[in-house]
Amino acid sequence: MLEVGTKAPDFTLSDQNGNTVSLSDFAGKRVVLYFYPRDNTPGCTRQACAFAQNFEGFRNKDVVVIGVSKDSVASHLKFAQKYDLPFILLSDPELKAIQAYGVWQEKKLYGKVSMGVVRSTYIIDPEGNIEKVMPKVKPDTNAADILAYLEQ
Repeated sequence: MLEVGTKAPDFTLSDQNGNTVSLSDFAGKRVVLYFYPRDNTPGCTRQACAFAQNFEGFRNKDVVVIGVSKDSVASHLKFAQKYDLPFILLSDPELKAIQAYGVWQEKKLYGKVSMGVVRSTYIIDPEGNIEKVMPKVKPDTNAADILAYLEQ
C-alpha cells in the first residue's frame, strides 16, 4: 500500500463505456479511488450501491468517485446498469493501477491462499498526492466513512 503524502501514480484505463480515463484528467479535484475484487459479488455490490446512495454528498463536495477492479469493460457496464451506478468504473485486467497502488495481495479464504485485490480506498488531494489510505475497508461503511472524513 502507498503512504499518505506520496504522489498518486497516474494511470490510463477504460471505463464502463469504453472511454479512456486517466487519473491526471482530474487534476485540481479530490478523488476517491476505491479498489474492489469483483463486479456482482455480494460485498462489492453492497459497496458500489453505498457509493451510489451517497453520490450526491460526494458531488456536492466536488469529489470524483472512481471504482477499479480487474473485470472487463463489458462486465462493468452490466454492473453499472444493473445497479444504476452514477460514477466511473475502470477496468484493469492487466493490473496496472491495482499493482501500482499495492492492492494486489495474498488473500486467504477458507484456508486457501491466492492472490487478489484487497478492498482498499485512497483519497487523492487536488494536487495529486495521497491524502488518506484506507486498507481493508468494509463494503457497507466505506462510502459513509469517507464522507465523514471529508466533513472534518
